[in-house]
This record gives sequence, C-alpha cells and structure tokens, in this order.
Amino acid sequence: MSRLTLATASLLLALSAPAMSAQVSKGEYIAILGDCVACHTTNSEQPLAGGMAFPTPVGDVYSTNITPDKTHGIGAYTLSDFTKAMRDGVAKEGHDLYPAMPYTSYAKMHDADLEALYRYLMDEVEPQAVANRPADIVWPLSMRWPLGMWKWLYHDNSQFEPDSTQSDEWNRGAYLVQGAGHCGTCHTPRGFSMQELALDGKNGNYLKGAELDGWYAGDIRGDLYSQEEMVALLKTGRSDKEAVLGPMAEVITHSSQHFSDDDLNSIVTYVRSLSTTPVTKPTQLAQVSESAKTDYKMYCGTCHGSDGAGRDHIIPALAGNTTVLADNPASLVNILLHGGQTATTKAHIGYNMPAYDWKFNDQQAADLLNYIRASWGNQGAAVSAKNIKAQR
Repeated sequence: MSRLTLATASLLLALSAPAMSAQVSKGEYIAILGDCVACHTTNSEQPLAGGMAFPTPVGDVYSTNITPDKTHGIGAYTLSDFTKAMRDGVAKEGHDLYPAMPYTSYAKMHDADLEALYRYLMDEVEPQAVANRPADIVWPLSMRWPLGMWKWLYHDNSQFEPDSTQSDEWNRGAYLVQGAGHCGTCHTPRGFSMQELALDGKNGNYLKGAELDGWYAGDIRGDLYSQEEMVALLKTGRSDKEAVLGPMAEVITHSSQHFSDDDLNSIVTYVRSLSTTPVTKPTQLAQVSESAKTDYKMYCGTCHGSDGAGRDHIIPALAGNTTVLADNPASLVNILLHGGQTATTKAHIGYNMPAYDWKFNDQQAADLLNYIRASWGNQGAAVSAKNIKAQR
C-alpha cells in the first residue's frame, strides 16, 4: 500500500519555453508534457487512435482518433478547427464536445503552443484508419445542446495571463498546471453538474483533492512535500519514503519523467505556493485490533516492515504516508483490494503491490487498514466495512 497521487502537470509551454533537443520537436515535447497518449491510445500498435472509455453519470464516452487520418482522425482539421476544439470544446463538425476532454483547462494554452501541438499531430504522427466509437449514452440524454448551456455556466475560454507580481518560474508553473497540464481535472473537487469547483489557485478548492474512478487524487496545495521530494516523485515515481501507484504512476511513466528539470521545478514552485487550510484531527480515529495485527504481520510486514518504515527508495513507508492518512481512504482501499504498479522510469523499475480482495472480507479489510492508519504514530480516520464494499 503506498503513495498514490500527486499532482502532475502536464501540457504546454509558453512564456519562455526551454530549448528542445535535436531528437524531439517542440510539438512532440508538448504532447509528452500533456500525456496525450494516456487518453487517446488503447492499442499500442495504433497510437493516438482513441477509443478509451470515460465513465460519466449518464454513460461512457470515448476518446477520439487524433491522428492525421482524414476520414476518422483530425487530418481534415485546419489550425483554426483544432484551436476551436481545444479552446472552446467544439468539433470541426460543429457539435459540442463532452468535457471529459478538459478543454476548460486547455483554453488557457497560448496560441503558439497549440500550433506546435497541431503541427506535431499533423506532420509527425502516423495516420490510423480507426473509426471513432460513439458514446454509450441513450437518447434523450445523448442530445448535445445542453453542453452549450454547461459551457455558458462553467467555461472560461480566456488564455493564461502571467501574474506580474510573481516570478517567471512561478508563472511558468502556473501555466503548466492550470492550463494544458489540467492537473485540476483529477485533483479539484467537482460540483453537482460535474464542473470543477475552481480553475486556478485564486480559489481554495483548486487542487484540494477529489475522488475519481475509485482513486483519491490528494490535496497537493502548499508544502506537504519539500521541493526536492515532489520533483523526485514526478521525475522518478519515488522519494526516499514514498512511491506512486495507480493512475498517477502511468502519468509518470509516460509523461512527467520526461519533463525538463526547469519545468518540474516550476510546477512544484507554483503548487507549493498555494495556501492551505489547517489539518483537523478526525472525529473518529482508526483503532488497532489484534486480528488485524496478525494479518499485517503475515501479508504486509515482509515488505513494509514491522515498524511501517518500508525500505528507502524501494518499498514506501506506511508510517506518516500521506495516502495512508488521507481523510478519503479510496486510494488505500483500492490498493489493498486491487493492487497496483509503481511507475517505470529511467531511475526505477516498476513493481507490483498484490491484490488482496480474495483474502479479506469487508470487515477484515477495514480492520487491516485501520491498523495501518493507527500504528507507528499515524492518526488516521477510521475506515468502515462500507468503505470497502463500495469499492469491492
């Protein structure tokens, strides 16, 4: 059981973009920063051909083919068409796009970055003749005109404007995190209409933490991590005491490990500058049971240690671990039940945390997690059997 999310930042460059290497164009670097492959690739032999499912309250929607195939992809898109899709959420054919595509963040991207990304997709990506899959949403919920109303209420298509009172590094990080990086897509809580409750750091809800698809993308505002630790997590998937599992591990594997050091430091500088609210002690603390102590020794202690200290840079510590202590236990529950894999990077090979859904019933799993959240100085909120059942 280990550290899950962290922020990550993702797309694009502007302000003073760093020099690209001879092997990687600016547009390709932007695509890597944005982790375009994560949402638009379901078959590694057909990169960027779309087809990945995104669950919504009314049914699944699927990512689209963004290769330059003129029949199924975006090969017929002009730069203006592409910009309109990225900034306004409108396809070339004129229909509104579902905000599963985070155009509410992409709108902040600068024109030069959108053009570089467009040129990369058109000139450097192989066309893939793969048809787009229609959304699994039944009529009348499939009608798209309400999306126009949704955008009128919640979408701001203005580009990022630097803050003259902040440093160039801070502004660079703000641009990457707020805009193309779309960190708020996972880390910002959502309202009744599934809108992000904040789109930038002026609102205290921004990056405050949110549950998504059974994982809790934690609160990453402020100095929860040191500059060095957060950079290490984004670059290598590990720090001395923590490791990243779950969806964020894939982001690190395919995206953030390739960020320039300047970009990583800018991202972390911005995130750490955001104000935080004091952490309150849970009203109902987790408690230790003898049966859970035995289960921990048998199934967890070999790797994580009897003292919960783990092994530096290899097995994450459970003592003081931010995912272990998060108010929302979703990630911890998910890791125990379903396991996970750490990021594979230039610095570290990935390893698997085994799944134990076969071993523990709901109450036993809750007792084990409570043992972890109450031991070695941890003071986490109690986990219930209902929490386990909800993610079983």
